[in-house]
Amino acid sequence: MSTGILGAGLTGLTLGNLIADCEILEKSSECGGLCQSLEEEGFTFDWGGSHIIFSKDTAVLDFMLEKLGDNVVKCRRNTKILYKGNYVKYPFENGLSDLPLLDNFECLKGFIEALICNNICNNSPGNFNDWLHTTFGDGIAEKYLVPYNEKIWNYDLSKMGTWWVEGRVPKPPVDDIIKSSLGIETEGYTHQLYFYYPKEGGINALIKCLERESKDKLIKKFDVNSIKRDKDGWIVSNGREKRRYDNIIATHPIFDLIHSLDDVPAEVYNALHELKYNSLITVMLGLSVAQSNDYSWLYIPDRDCLAHRVAFPSNYSKFVAPEGKSAVVAEITYNSSDSVDMLSNDEILSRTIEELHKREIINRDTVCFSKAKRTKYAYVIYDLDYEKNMGMIKRFLNERGIHLVGRFAEFKYLNMDACVRNALDFVKVMRT
Repeated sequence: MSTGILGAGLTGLTLGNLIADCEILEKSSECGGLCQSLEEEGFTFDWGGSHIIFSKDTAVLDFMLEKLGDNVVKCRRNTKILYKGNYVKYPFENGLSDLPLLDNFECLKGFIEALICNNICNNSPGNFNDWLHTTFGDGIAEKYLVPYNEKIWNYDLSKMGTWWVEGRVPKPPVDDIIKSSLGIETEGYTHQLYFYYPKEGGINALIKCLERESKDKLIKKFDVNSIKRDKDGWIVSNGREKRRYDNIIATHPIFDLIHSLDDVPAEVYNALHELKYNSLITVMLGLSVAQSNDYSWLYIPDRDCLAHRVAFPSNYSKFVAPEGKSAVVAEITYNSSDSVDMLSNDEILSRTIEELHKREIINRDTVCFSKAKRTKYAYVIYDLDYEKNMGMIKRFLNERGIHLVGRFAEFKYLNMDACVRNALDFVKVMRT
């Protein structure tokens, strides 16, 4: 039984490795989707955002590491939050003693008050903003979590749901909060404390491994614009060529999928256009000096700085930059036609370099390489109508017999490991 896999990102290539009788159709000349890397002037940057390899799921972690073989390094996270000029340990609630004393007190007080209130009132927050306050207290929420999340999502947190938060934003243990405030060492998000990264080639090295194993099944530069069903199965076309399959698995963006189908009901189109997402600008900087810090990445909640996260891939692997030089990646979220989108790439580069220089994260005089890359689909936003809209779309596609696997096909905020896990699980069900 033949299967057509639409999209050759991490999910599509994983499926291609697992399904014998299949073809993978990729509209671009390069595979990888969000997991692509730029190699230029001796530097390697992940231009779909800074990626690392980690997972609680040992089977998935083993799958990815096995593909990379010897081309991998293991790192210990050293991540900070830049707050009022202080480098606060990440997660924020595990670094309270790094705060000015009054801020530390207000965070601890707010957490205790929220804990007492929850025990008495058994609150059930109705939106993401309320969840942050209810879970962490007003101090931690207002000082960091709310401003940072408003910045990364670029969306009103009171209009975002909460169902997705469990497991993605872990609730802090009470002991950790108290120890953190007193300066006793604690670690949060321990599943991410140690992570892996390709020694050479950036995150795209994993894609290249998967691509080599599926090269005989892969068709590039096939931009799907029509998907139709007849009595013998599915006909997929790019306007010039047609391919026929018994099954269709979509791993490319759900927007592209729906627009390639015929006879889509108006209510499904309406639901599709109600879905919310962010786009991403990745600023890639090469510095003419060796890395001046030992940080993995920094979070910046300040609204007067475009970037919400700055990563230092040279601290993952020395092979991502020429000897004596270093690489920096800054990530900026935006929405179509907003004030950031209206800036040119040159303006983005100039402003980002100045803002990072002002905060002494880099020295602008050492910048020897700079490039900005825009990615249309980056973060899925779980607004309050998400479940209703996605429910309608999924029912329509289920009736058509089209399967969704992957971040922007399923339209879920999935990390790399979750994309691989969903592919593994899908194939397991498919074979039963």
